[in-house]
Amino acid sequence: MSLKADLRKAHDEYLKADNPEASAIIDNFAFGEVLDEVDLPDRTRLLSNLAYLLGCQGIDEFKLLLPVALKNGVSPEEAREVVYQAVDYLGLGRVLPFYQAIKAADLPKGATVGLAEEERLEAGEATQIRLFGPQMKNFAKKGTINKWLVKNCFGDYYTRTKLNDQDREMITFCYLAAQGGVEPQLKSHAQANVRNGNDQEFLRKIVLANEPFIGYPRSLNALNIVNNL
Repeated sequence: MSLKADLRKAHDEYLKADNPEASAIIDNFAFGEVLDEVDLPDRTRLLSNLAYLLGCQGIDEFKLLLPVALKNGVSPEEAREVVYQAVDYLGLGRVLPFYQAIKAADLPKGATVGLAEEERLEAGEATQIRLFGPQMKNFAKKGTINKWLVKNCFGDYYTRTKLNDQDREMITFCYLAAQGGVEPQLKSHAQANVRNGNDQEFLRKIVLANEPFIGYPRSLNALNIVNNL
């Protein structure tokens, strides 16, 4: 069965019996027109979908989409990493329900051991410099939250091996675009995406592929940032 068929089947079971007209419109647009017109590899599309749903707090949609993602190129370890990394951009208060969703999906438990305490700051700074440039040297010395950002966000999460730099910057862009109201950070991570090989056209496709999940206003805002890099 194709990705399109898998997506339609999952949503038909949720919507069609009680909302046949709405189901038909959604199927035709979200799982027809958008899939046909936005050319992305299935794995990339689905990773971005999962990250967008975390960003917009779409827990019910996430539960529908997770089995489809696991069937169509996203590994259990990758799906888990999308949830793990979201804590630094969305906060534990918003991400905790998604931990329950991956628990219910019975994903294999992650086995990657984190860095030793003395390595976190150094590795985090090296990652920041690699992603954003040499101006990030000594960023951790500018304040407590800066230090935490380096050690925790970039030292604890970005150094994990299940996703590469391009994947991690892509899903970060997705979290930010979906939650809205964080345009300075969205611009910074859009620039980091381009710096690390995810060019403007790629980011446009990511935004368009996720419009059905977050609507037009936030999608237009994200496209405006991408178009003005």
